[in-house]
Amino acid sequence: MPRKPSPFPTREQILKFVEDSVTHVGKREIARAFGLNTEQKMKLKKVLKEMKDEGDIESRRGRHLGKPGTLPPVMLVVVTGTDTDGEILARPQTWDEAAEPPKIYMAPERHGQPALGPGERVLARLTAAADGSYEGRTMRRIGSAPPRTLGIFHLVDGQGRLKSTDRRAKGDYVIARGDTAGAQDGDLVRAEVLPGRRIGPKQARVLEVLDSSGGPGSISLIAIHDFGIPMDFSDGALKQAAAAKAAGLDGRDDLRAIPLVTIDGADARDFDDAVFAEADPDKNNKGGWHLIVAIADVAHYVRPGDALDRDALERGNSVYFPDRVVPMLPEDLSNGWCSLVPHEDRPCLAAHMWIDSGGSLKKHTFVRALMKSHARLTYEQAQEARDGAPDETTGVLLDLVITPLYGAYQALNKARHTRGVLELDLPERRVVIGDDGNVDRIEERARLDSHKLIEEFMIAANVAAAETLEKKRQPCMYRIHDEPSMDKMEALRQFLDSLDIPLAKGQVIRSETFNRILEKVHGTPNAEMVNQVVLRSQSQAAYAPDNVGHFGLALRRYCHFTSPIRRYADLLVHRALIRGLQLGDGGLQEDFGDFAHIGETISGFERRAAGAERSAVDRFTALFLADKVGSVFSGRINGVTRFGLFITLDDSGADGLVPIRTLPEDYYIHDEAHHELRGRRTGKTYRLGEKLDVMLMEADPISGSMIMQVLGDGKVPGKETKGRKETAHKEGKPKSRSRAGRRKARAKTAPKTPGKKTGKSTKR
Repeated sequence: MPRKPSPFPTREQILKFVEDSVTHVGKREIARAFGLNTEQKMKLKKVLKEMKDEGDIESRRGRHLGKPGTLPPVMLVVVTGTDTDGEILARPQTWDEAAEPPKIYMAPERHGQPALGPGERVLARLTAAADGSYEGRTMRRIGSAPPRTLGIFHLVDGQGRLKSTDRRAKGDYVIARGDTAGAQDGDLVRAEVLPGRRIGPKQARVLEVLDSSGGPGSISLIAIHDFGIPMDFSDGALKQAAAAKAAGLDGRDDLRAIPLVTIDGADARDFDDAVFAEADPDKNNKGGWHLIVAIADVAHYVRPGDALDRDALERGNSVYFPDRVVPMLPEDLSNGWCSLVPHEDRPCLAAHMWIDSGGSLKKHTFVRALMKSHARLTYEQAQEARDGAPDETTGVLLDLVITPLYGAYQALNKARHTRGVLELDLPERRVVIGDDGNVDRIEERARLDSHKLIEEFMIAANVAAAETLEKKRQPCMYRIHDEPSMDKMEALRQFLDSLDIPLAKGQVIRSETFNRILEKVHGTPNAEMVNQVVLRSQSQAAYAPDNVGHFGLALRRYCHFTSPIRRYADLLVHRALIRGLQLGDGGLQEDFGDFAHIGETISGFERRAAGAERSAVDRFTALFLADKVGSVFSGRINGVTRFGLFITLDDSGADGLVPIRTLPEDYYIHDEAHHELRGRRTGKTYRLGEKLDVMLMEADPISGSMIMQVLGDGKVPGKETKGRKETAHKEGKPKSRSRAGRRKARAKTAPKTPGKKTGKSTKR
């Protein structure tokens, strides 16, 4: 009697089988799982084709199937770096979809294994999380090209040693006598890690000496080389810059008699913007103002496709370190012909703007001109003059220049508040370098009205530039800042709910929505924590030719026009204005390139620069605190992760890690929604924004890492907890604490013998 055919699976059953399978799935595996006969297999083939056509599943390599946007349970991944909390990120080695792949957070390596580094390939077992990300656990390290590292070369008892700049590196590398490439003690070098035994010191060989000056001057160089920031200009660019000459008045408006002034930081060396304001004489604009923002005419010297242009695009922007600047343009231009130094003629692109008493932009026009800065002022000088204490320079400018500037600023500030600009209250600090190259002090950046004045004048000019380009139908490299994603808003909503701060679902989110939240917590112990979480909920600003507006500034259109010396995006805007307004040579060419690709490129360079600047500040800060190890500081928790707490010290702004193993003995659950670690046995919590006293245990200027320990936990500082190792896990996913459960967990994560079956992972 023939066997009765098995029931044919529904689409939902097929999809669930594909999603739940821990191995690769194809038509054969589905047919076998549901016991299908030959006739049903033909039907299955048709159903699978329909599901693929409708986007329910997709074909992958090797005739495998998967749900779109998801990852298989085992795949080859490439380590890409770390996120802001220090967790190791990876991405699939192959990804054929248009959308970005899901994030993969790699679990820490087993004890004794070196941490994963960028570029390393890993065969990983992946487990999906509720937020769409994945946790990856290393099954086998495939390797890559021999890993390279930066470090400081030392001679220890005649033996070469390399102290890596990578804070994840465990211990020093040994350098054989013939592998030093002539490096001397204290040199910054690039080295290749050599394959070796698991037991014993790691070995490396020096490939090149990057800097032999030694001392604090190497700190910025570490960041420069670590992030691959170009330092040397091409011969063609240097020759072109050296040959630059003064621009004449031909074809330009003459603004030299107008008392334009620059207002910058005391340590600024390139001055790319000058400002002027006067009351608008138009009787129909009572209380209004006429503003001029004059910007260095970089497009006059840097033409599309020439050597200077190629070098500038390779950099994307200038990079600023506490002790130096890596400029986008050679110094003959950035500190010379393109810098609006006082009392010298300089070519400029000037925006004339007229605003009403409420700060709204009524009309504007752009001209190519020749100007002469009447004074180089610092923010402090301008503010002191405004506050009634002018000096020799500002005294003669007070009535004619400074007072009108502040009058126009007050009008612009009204417009800012009317729009509802996102007003985050987060202090910024700067590292001040002394004459000896060491850190003299770390101080909070002043936030004076003079800073805000320049900021508002620049915003007005940027808006005027974007409006002009749209009116003239010219390409525009917008500065875009999209509204927060739904996922980030839901995470913020859950967090605020824990503080009894309502954020209704489905409401239209504007920047002023966040301002109301910040006003509620202003002056409370939760203020800094809420500011941090609101900041982290925001999208990242970027450059793009497609306009989505600027959410943070509450503007429908916005671009960067005011800093072409140090931002390539601004140079593109200048060229588009020159072309659209027919202002002479140096405008965009007919074949002006792929703006979308250029936008992605310079946005990436901007992130690269920001990473390098943070990296250098971390190292200088560690240098500043290196002789204060053992001291006690007050600070706040600024990050909560599965492996510990990140602490920001109150006085210096230094960031350091409190490893989870040093917290009071307990089993800690990582609650992402509430940004906290919570002890399962004691109920002790460590939450974002919480004030703590900590002892500084380590400060390493080479890697920039600082290790701290929370005080008041009854433990001896510097000694790890004996016995069970505490680990943080996701809420609701703790491992078994029983002895049998721990044995079972160890069996699952232990290395598998080749040829033997492995059990299914149940982790997240």
